[in-house]
Amino acid sequence: QVQLVESGGGLVQAGGSLRLSCAASGGTFSSHSVGWFRQAPGKEREFVAVISWSGSTIFYEDSVKGRFTISRDNAKNAVYLQMDSLNPEDTAVYYCVADPEGSWKDFNDYKFWGRGTQVTVSS
Repeated sequence: QVQLVESGGGLVQAGGSLRLSCAASGGTFSSHSVGWFRQAPGKEREFVAVISWSGSTIFYEDSVKGRFTISRDNAKNAVYLQMDSLNPEDTAVYYCVADPEGSWKDFNDYKFWGRGTQVTVSS
């Protein structure tokens, strides 16, 4: 059983940066693909990015391409989401997820997920 804990969220001005971290414990984290999803108030949860277990395959949602970077350090059981050029539309609770059983774009297909961290971008 893998436990995931997100951190690094906060309040930032538009144009600023944040780095989210996802710390894993238990299970075999290094063998799982890991993703980030987000949910803004009144909106459905949406895919943000995913990275394969080796880090060799990465996909991003179109609106974050060129601004967000997902990476992982399997030795530290951690995955990161570097977010640059933030805008108010990025405001959401960000969730770390691991081990997709089906589509990596579907939150419900992941076996493990954290409780989320709030990111608020002011204009």
